[in-house]
Amino acid sequence: MQELDDSALLREYVERGSEEAFAALVTRHVNKVYSVALRLTGNPHSAEEITQAVFVILARKSRHLGKRVILSGWLYQTARLTAVTFIRGGIRRARREQEAYMQTVLNENESEAWVQIAPLLDAAMAGLNEADRHAVVLRFFDGKSLREVGVALGANEDAAKKRVSRALEKLRAFFAKRGVSSTTAIIAGAISANSVQAAPVALAKAVTAIAVAKGAMAGGSTLTLIQEALKIMAWTKAKTAMVVTAVAILTASTTTTLVIQHRHHHFPRSSWAYAGYANPESAFQSSVWAISKGDAQTWLASLTPALQTEVNQRAAGDDDKIISADDKRDFDRITGYRIRDRQVRSKDEVVLEVYAEGLNQTQKCSMQRTGGEWKFGGKAK
Repeated sequence: MQELDDSALLREYVERGSEEAFAALVTRHVNKVYSVALRLTGNPHSAEEITQAVFVILARKSRHLGKRVILSGWLYQTARLTAVTFIRGGIRRARREQEAYMQTVLNENESEAWVQIAPLLDAAMAGLNEADRHAVVLRFFDGKSLREVGVALGANEDAAKKRVSRALEKLRAFFAKRGVSSTTAIIAGAISANSVQAAPVALAKAVTAIAVAKGAMAGGSTLTLIQEALKIMAWTKAKTAMVVTAVAILTASTTTTLVIQHRHHHFPRSSWAYAGYANPESAFQSSVWAISKGDAQTWLASLTPALQTEVNQRAAGDDDKIISADDKRDFDRITGYRIRDRQVRSKDEVVLEVYAEGLNQTQKCSMQRTGGEWKFGGKAK
């Protein structure tokens, strides 16, 4: 059973209900899933719960996964989204717990590069397209050869090598913008050596038992997490389809202002977190989080170049003035925010209408794409 590839094992489970096949999949991938959850939450107990949820989701969705699914990449993305769901639900402790945990688990022999990369890795991975993310997971998380990566992606070894190189360059650029200067070779080595660590010995067995029962033996909080994670996975898939549709419409008529209506998205203060810059909403959330934490450099990184220049001129070299006193006071009063409307003005600008709870104010925010990432460009005109 261990010699079968992921597709064959999944087929054995789907067609014959083979618990042995599912257990083999868990054993093969549990360390990776657990490591993603641990890196994002900084809490071993939370990571175990998230790992259980991910494999229950796999068991439930196994019949609906396509024949060409790259399970390793699918599990990585599911683990990341489930961890994000967990964090947004306010179940984790404060961010400082994660930072403190990272300092305790990183020993003196680990590279300085990994110490800097680890807190940013999964946000960087979220910004990659699916094929690039699959390539990175297969090559550096799973340790596959370039030939094996190519086979999984339906390409030859040379094409796989080029894709991996491009993905590494995107990661390097992401880290560089956040003050981590490195090379693609160092990044590749750091991820290969440190991104996956051993899960607790008994976790694989416990996960298998809970997952094959489709979560029937899971606790209440885990079941809630599973349902919320499935919602965010469905929304992520739907959002991708909407973006493709919007781009097609904008390509046909670049002078048209396209309005897309969404249900209201509510982000209470307890859910605020760094979310990267892959789309306007996550970029806005990252900007909000940075101000709320008083993290001047991350806030600067969330702004368009033009706005960065304006802020730096106002601060006159004083980091303490990058986030103004008025902004700090306002954000202390905000209890959450709601995105009430989303207007696509062009392929590189989206306007979000945001209601700030606590201030009882509504503001239109211009989110602009620059260098492949979305950034906050100030109040919309």
